[in-house]
Amino acid sequence: MADTAPRTAALLHDLVLASLDDDQAMDVVSLALEGKSSIADYMVIASGRSTRQVASMAQKLSERIKHGGYGHVRIEGLPAADWVLVDAGDVVIHLFRPEVRTFYNLERMWNFGDAGAA
Repeated sequence: MADTAPRTAALLHDLVLASLDDDQAMDVVSLALEGKSSIADYMVIASGRSTRQVASMAQKLSERIKHGGYGHVRIEGLPAADWVLVDAGDVVIHLFRPEVRTFYNLERMWNFGDAGAA
């Protein structure tokens, strides 16, 4: 039974990456956090060209995760949509406008010295 959680997290991660690809997210980076942090198994960081695209990606991602049977997600930052956090439990997704992403540089903060990019 303990084996199911990593597989479920991996399937959710695949769904997230497919959703972002469908929505033409830019510069998608995936960081494996399993064994490195207790907050999630994966962190995905991506950019949208505008606040409108960032908001749209977050809303569609939330719907796809729910319809995929992974339950409800928490979304923060949607009104401004400069930086939107989508918390899907095993996968945490950060969606940025490019300028905001460059300012916060989460990849550098969370990269543990391994390649980590998807």
